[in-house]
Amino acid sequence: MAENKYTALTDEQLALQAQNGDAEAEEYLLTRFKDMVLSRAAIYYIVGGDRDDVVQEGMIGLVKAIRGYKEEQGSFSNFAYVCITRQIISAVRSASREKHGPLNDAISLDQPISWSVDTTAGGATLGETIPAGEGSDPAEVAIKTELLNIIMSNKNVSFSKLEHATIKYLTQGKNYREIAEMLAKSPKQIDNAIQRIREKLQKL
Repeated sequence: MAENKYTALTDEQLALQAQNGDAEAEEYLLTRFKDMVLSRAAIYYIVGGDRDDVVQEGMIGLVKAIRGYKEEQGSFSNFAYVCITRQIISAVRSASREKHGPLNDAISLDQPISWSVDTTAGGATLGETIPAGEGSDPAEVAIKTELLNIIMSNKNVSFSKLEHATIKYLTQGKNYREIAEMLAKSPKQIDNAIQRIREKLQKL
């Protein structure tokens, strides 16, 4: 099986082999990053579309990442995250422009937020909420900022503490299991929270 052949290879090695015409390497990398696509797609909504449409856009972004990756870009995972999210946001914006005009009004990174799950960070701002650790990519930070803008600028929707926490960790690239462990919840509880988040955003 392809899994036995490619399991030991890094993401970066698989991407380069895929670019050299190895279709199995590309397929294996697509499977390896499917969870990332699903976690990105879970918190977006395309006007006139459904969840499968968002997932499809995410997969397109992943394919673009595989075919556009270069070794000097460092971590393939970070590059894939940016490409996937950028592709989904582009599709969301396009659909929104066609049907409802601008998706949201931009808000300042200095705007205080009240939903931080870190009770020691009272008065935290959007800028402080977005992780900017070692090796942060400016494009990645910009995309995370835009996601938070979309959510925070919608005044007609409220989220529970669990939903806010889930949104926060999703924007940090965490998957269902990681979020469940961090919040001491079951993966099913996190999945339910994501579904509620999507339903609330869809009602807008």
